[in-house]
Amino acid sequence: MPTTRNLALTALHEIWQSGLKPKHVLEDLSGSLDSRERSFLMELVYGVLRFRDTLDWVLKGFLRKPSGLNPDTLNNLRLAAYQILFMRVPDWAAVNEAVEIEKRIGKPDMVNAVLRNFLRVPAPKRLNLDQVRKEGAVPYIALSTSYPRWLIKRWVRRFGENNALALAESGNRVPPLTIRVNTLKATRKAVLNRLSEMGIHGDPTFFSPDGIKIIKSHTFRELSAFSDCLLVQDEASQLITYLLEPRPEEMILDACAAPGGKTSHIAQVMGDRGKIIAADTDEKRLDLLKENVSNLGITSVSTMRANILNCSFEKTFDRILLDAPCSSLGVIRKNPDVKYRHASRDLPAFREKQIGLLRSVARFLRRGGVLVYSVCSTEPEEGEEVIKEFLKDSRDFYIIDTTLSFLRGFVKNGFFRTYPHKNDMDGFFGVRLCRKA
Repeated sequence: MPTTRNLALTALHEIWQSGLKPKHVLEDLSGSLDSRERSFLMELVYGVLRFRDTLDWVLKGFLRKPSGLNPDTLNNLRLAAYQILFMRVPDWAAVNEAVEIEKRIGKPDMVNAVLRNFLRVPAPKRLNLDQVRKEGAVPYIALSTSYPRWLIKRWVRRFGENNALALAESGNRVPPLTIRVNTLKATRKAVLNRLSEMGIHGDPTFFSPDGIKIIKSHTFRELSAFSDCLLVQDEASQLITYLLEPRPEEMILDACAAPGGKTSHIAQVMGDRGKIIAADTDEKRLDLLKENVSNLGITSVSTMRANILNCSFEKTFDRILLDAPCSSLGVIRKNPDVKYRHASRDLPAFREKQIGLLRSVARFLRRGGVLVYSVCSTEPEEGEEVIKEFLKDSRDFYIIDTTLSFLRGFVKNGFFRTYPHKNDMDGFFGVRLCRKA
């Protein structure tokens, strides 16, 4: 049976070389592991993803040609360096395991020499960034938090050095497991009591009336007994449903719906009374949406495999949610690999696609109806700029405020925003648009 470190190496290979999402890779690889091994695997993989560039900078001083390394050998070194720098793993264990793993990859002597030389450096000096700090805030924050310089440069310009550092650091922290109570089946208080009886401590989310944050490290697998009344969903994502303010008996379109967190929440807030069309292009993700809706006992949702850019409907909708595909730069703390997947030039491309989607779905909104546009991104190209461009040639639409008091602290000039470092939730943008009656 492969060791946990071997599984971590396999996971990193599939994430970087095959482009798979960490969550899905780890679910596939950790099925036979006990809770302790599963936690160790997740710490190794997510740790390397969070601090990849920092680890590479450290290792670079001990490698002649780091760019010429086999990707698996480089990941093996990253895993060992992460354990030495950030975990309470004995140095000898990290080195010995890396060498054993490398015997089937190809360069055990080199890996042994690199790591032994690294260990000769006194512990306080192994991650010494004093020289980089002298180069300025952008290079220092980028290297110390392992973020691309282009993104840190933008954040320093928008938020200032201290807030840029705080935002980057928040993305490297392990987020709490946030779940949403299906109030069609149970109250939040009842679920909290049941969790307490199981020895699982949770706190009510501060803003969403339906959320619970699990305080200590637990996985959703441990909550399988609650499959009909719980769903994993960040608090910011829950608040988007309240921004939409769905009402019973309405006709609602969720335009990019899969995997269904917001869809099922809309149904829940409506009391499962009305009709929700959940559209998406991805058949597998739609299957997951159907499974989630079925598990929660929801009956008001109908699914539709369609590209919203070229589909049509016989009737208009009372409300529409467009949670548009985006860079996902607001959910880095859950998906740290996102940091390395984009360049600044990608943001205008996202913006153009988002504007196209928004213009398309706007056709289906009845007069006097409400359309919420949202993205899990921190960047204005995907938020404010999309709305401003849309409103230029959509004169029958205008921004409206929320009627819910618990959301108003997140709304400025009509734009809803949350940030990990300020709100301990994902970074989301949202806006309410109304079509003139």
